[in-house]
Amino acid sequence: MSFSLQNRVPHPWRSTIAPWVGTTKSAPTTPRVPPVSPLRPGILRVPALLTLLTLTLSFSGCKPVGPNYQKPVYTAPPAYKETGGSTVTSVQPPPNPTNGTWTPASPSDGMLRGKWWEVFNDPFLNQLEDRVTTENQSLHAAYETYQAAREQVRIVRSQFSPTLSAGPGFTHSSLSARRSAAVPGARTSYNDLQLEGQASWEPDFWGRIRRSVESASAAAQASAADLANTDLILHAELAEDYFNLRGLDTQRRLLESDIKDLTNQLDLTKRRLGGGVATGVDVAQAQTQLDSTQAQLVDLNIARAEYEHAIGTIAYRDLPGFSIPINPLNPNGNVDLPVIPTGLPSQLLERRPDIAAAERRAQQYNAQIGVAIAAFYPNITLGATGGFESTHLGTLIQGPAALWTLGGQASELLLDGGLRRATTAQARDNYEAYAATYKNTVVVAFQEVEDKLSDLRTLEQEESAEQAAVADAQSSLNISNTRYKGGVTTYLEVLTAETTLIQNQRTEANLKQQRFAKTVELIRALGGGWDTTQPPK
Repeated sequence: MSFSLQNRVPHPWRSTIAPWVGTTKSAPTTPRVPPVSPLRPGILRVPALLTLLTLTLSFSGCKPVGPNYQKPVYTAPPAYKETGGSTVTSVQPPPNPTNGTWTPASPSDGMLRGKWWEVFNDPFLNQLEDRVTTENQSLHAAYETYQAAREQVRIVRSQFSPTLSAGPGFTHSSLSARRSAAVPGARTSYNDLQLEGQASWEPDFWGRIRRSVESASAAAQASAADLANTDLILHAELAEDYFNLRGLDTQRRLLESDIKDLTNQLDLTKRRLGGGVATGVDVAQAQTQLDSTQAQLVDLNIARAEYEHAIGTIAYRDLPGFSIPINPLNPNGNVDLPVIPTGLPSQLLERRPDIAAAERRAQQYNAQIGVAIAAFYPNITLGATGGFESTHLGTLIQGPAALWTLGGQASELLLDGGLRRATTAQARDNYEAYAATYKNTVVVAFQEVEDKLSDLRTLEQEESAEQAAVADAQSSLNISNTRYKGGVTTYLEVLTAETTLIQNQRTEANLKQQRFAKTVELIRALGGGWDTTQPPK
């Protein structure tokens, strides 16, 4: 299918050819150009052109081919199975932290928005977390990836617009004076100056471009959710490492205190040995216990250094000059964990950036089905050329030198060996895969929340029992020390009681450390206060 509308000034050598055929009359000295009939076949009038453009615009606004996107359905449970202990609530939001933003999203849900780590009220942690936002290079890479996805939307949208180009041209031609159509005395060389512009446009009759824009927009939204997920992961990882480090500081203080007590015990045993009350075995046992505890302190310092390096890397600090002061977790022995609101399970679907990313990719690949189906329809392209052409520069920009053409072309692929059918089937398979990925992401998200709630509930119970064990171990050590000093028992009893106390103290400190870390993991599992209104439209 093709059509054209044209008015072109002939070349000089064309005007010298006789406009009539089969006559014996000689050619006139003045070239003549036959008049063009307004009804000449193959030439479209302006009203016909306007009608053509109107029809083109009407067809380009038709419904795009391919299935419209429907969000994969997932029915959330009415409530979480686990309770999470006393530091978790599903109804009331916690008190606002300093400069924090716990904001009720609905009457039944309090959501942390913005800097969620401020609920722990730790200024040093806040400083480190703020650096992640501005300095972390993994986050910067994710941001640039998102920016590239946004630009891809603009690239695809550009296909809605026609392409325009323009430029001058010059040729100098010399014709053979002995060619078959040569006219004696006619010019055989001439200049040809052109100043032309071209335009082409492919109307979106079948919706291929619209589906491509839909796909690119969904991909950009998925990239924005990936950026938010990367941000959440990095902030949560830093907070978790930070509380693990502070938990080690608590154990460090305990070991330092134990080393001091064991040193005193060793001195006492040596004095008793000098007085003939103790034996060399008692001194050896006291020395062994002291050395073993000092070795535990060295091992703990290794783990602390690794956490410090990890934190410095996430916060993009110069590691040789970076250090975190020793600051035991809960130095007074009181648990000051923030209360975390879980909200309703159905709200989790709107608060996890990884869920949003998976859902957006499902739409991205659903739109690709329409792109594949559009390949079954013909490609229609409209084109136009306009400008001026003359043999002399002085007469180039004049009315008689004007030229223009309008035309269109349609092409249909008749045989492709099953390529389009396979591409369409592949697009449908990709959509089904990403729809299943979305549902699986939701399932895993609920599992993570239930796991963290269960962990917090169990750790709270375990810590309560361990506190009683520490008190009992301390009482047992006090009794053993009294018995040993009174000569009633051997140092082995004191050594056993001392070892039991150290183990229980470290276990209690480790449980506190885990409760803080699991609280951070719960915040991460709940989405960190992110919601689906944040990706770009």
